[in-house]
Amino acid sequence: MSMAPRPDPLPHLARLALAQAEEGQPHSSFAALDAALAAVVGHRLCTIQIHYPGGEAERVHSNVPQHYAVGGRKRASDAPRMRELMQHGRPILIRTEAELRASYPDHAGASALGCGSAMNTPVRWQGRTLGQVNLMHQEGWYGEEDLPLVRCFAQYLVPAFLALAEAG
Repeated sequence: MSMAPRPDPLPHLARLALAQAEEGQPHSSFAALDAALAAVVGHRLCTIQIHYPGGEAERVHSNVPQHYAVGGRKRASDAPRMRELMQHGRPILIRTEAELRASYPDHAGASALGCGSAMNTPVRWQGRTLGQVNLMHQEGWYGEEDLPLVRCFAQYLVPAFLALAEAG
């Protein structure tokens, strides 16, 4: 079970929906999602990754860019849990620091930020994973009850991801 009571998500969902009408896309939507998720479920680290056909991934948003920089395509992870996220749209929920260390080879940066739990949420369109929203917080922060809400928020990135993929 998560550690903090969660606020009413509706006002934050409304702000996120309206952000899609703003100029400066897709970054306006990324920033709005980051702010909404910070308010609704909380996070110390929020990154957004787009997945391109052919297996490449690119970080397109980070709330801590000095530790997790935006840009640069790389081969998407082929770890079993990541395959489940990519192929079947199953989110990844990590509750403990030990599980975080075992799941992420680059866990040191997240651990240095005091992160010991994570939630990787797929953004899907027509049965295909377009990208993901990655949240990290202190150990034990996220629970199963957070997954449906975060997935609902993350789906608002579909237009942004489609536009980025089209641009190439």
